[in-house]
Amino acid sequence: MKQVAIYCRLSEEDKGKSEKEDSESIQNQKKILTGYALEKGWEIFKVYADDDWSGLDQDRPAWKELINDAKGRKFDIVLCKSQARFTREMETVEKYLHKLFPLWNIRFVGLADAADTDNLGNKKQRQINGLVNEWYCEDLSENIKLVFDKKRKDGVFIGSHASYGYQKDPRNKGKLMIDEEAARVVRLIFDLFLDGMGSGKITRYLNDKEIPNPSRYKELHNGGKPRNNEIEDCEGLWNRTTVKRILKNEMYLGNMVQGIRKKPSYKSKEVVSVPKNQWIIVNNTHEPIIEEETFSQVQRLLKEKKRSDGHGNCHVLSGKVKCMVCGSTMYRVTLQNRNGNIRYHYLRCSRANKKTGLCNGPTIRLDLLESLVQNKMKLYLQTVNEKIIEDELKKYKLDKISTNQSREVKVLDRKIKENNRMIEALYRDNTSGAFSPAQFDELVSPLLKNNERLRNKKENLMKSAVNEPDSLNDTDFTKKFIHQYKEMKGLTARYVNEFIDSIEIGEKDRDNLTQKIRINWKY
Repeated sequence: MKQVAIYCRLSEEDKGKSEKEDSESIQNQKKILTGYALEKGWEIFKVYADDDWSGLDQDRPAWKELINDAKGRKFDIVLCKSQARFTREMETVEKYLHKLFPLWNIRFVGLADAADTDNLGNKKQRQINGLVNEWYCEDLSENIKLVFDKKRKDGVFIGSHASYGYQKDPRNKGKLMIDEEAARVVRLIFDLFLDGMGSGKITRYLNDKEIPNPSRYKELHNGGKPRNNEIEDCEGLWNRTTVKRILKNEMYLGNMVQGIRKKPSYKSKEVVSVPKNQWIIVNNTHEPIIEEETFSQVQRLLKEKKRSDGHGNCHVLSGKVKCMVCGSTMYRVTLQNRNGNIRYHYLRCSRANKKTGLCNGPTIRLDLLESLVQNKMKLYLQTVNEKIIEDELKKYKLDKISTNQSREVKVLDRKIKENNRMIEALYRDNTSGAFSPAQFDELVSPLLKNNERLRNKKENLMKSAVNEPDSLNDTDFTKKFIHQYKEMKGLTARYVNEFIDSIEIGEKDRDNLTQKIRINWKY
């Protein structure tokens, strides 16, 4: 008696059918195929079933088991409801149905499409079916891509996991809300960077404090399973790449950033990076974690040429010191004694090279320069015109108010637009008699009232924007800001970045007694 292996498969697209059309369910496939095998007098060796697996996927567990058993020649026939249930990939059709199965003396039978490897005249039909099935997958992939891109452009989050610091809104999975516990770590990373820590030192700080990294945090709090590229991170340790990724992530501004990676082909499991100019970015879709001014300052500092000591430590003047001769950035160099102990650090021009003569630029001891800058800054902050700083702060606050109001107006406009789309859809359905008058009123009335409330809120917001500058007459914030710096006890990277644009170092005189140093202040 012939031994038959029955294979059933159901994919996600099959589950979208209504119950009346659902002839593809796993149970129905088993029932139909078992009945057919018994009619033929075949003995059922085993039923293999993969639920929610694509016909393109070579990692289907039951399918892989079937192939292994076929290699062992444990049965004589493979029976499926159709060739597409076995595979939707033309390459797999050729490999198994037309090459290996005949070699293993195994017959393949597809019940619904009459695929039968014992029928030699049936081969062209099987190949055509293979092409049609592959075209179907390609078309389906393109359609899904179009739907996903439309959602991305509408600002809908379609990822499986939210960026660290956010979580999916349980009432609307397409929206993000702040996860305050993780958001505090994000803010800490930005603060540490502004205080002069490099990515390496921030990494060590987070690991010393035993703060779980994003992958580990996801696993602990959300039961999230790490992707393959996250497995190494699941010990909970941070690394410099993760820290830099957080510092550059525009999602923390409240902007939805998606489409940064893609699969090169619907058959591929690998993903490749997409050029930044092709990313899909929608502004003001969720609450920001980082203020725009803070984020912009961090991006400026990231672009500046800085060099750490190899342990993530950047000196407080890093990126600010320029050669007065050629204009290049000056870098820290460590001078050691014969025992390998550090004598002192000094700065030299990045283009200085005795062999090429690109620049015979100056050098200066770092500790002496830092002491000089600190004294100059204390004097500067005592004598600086407070009116200049006050005007700059007012300008910053005005810009911030304008940005915030613009963000709120955009959110309100989007909500009004969404309500209008729903109202239009209800009116279209109502023309075909889908609702009774009472049902229609019950559905439309709340949307109309909500739109009226949103329009009033928008109108009040626009009115308040006109009067907002008057509130800036209060100088408490300005005084607090200036006094904070005037009471400076030590030089920090934050002070330097706030007030100094650059520091130029000239060459020493012939007697090495004097050296020209110019501090270019921002205000």
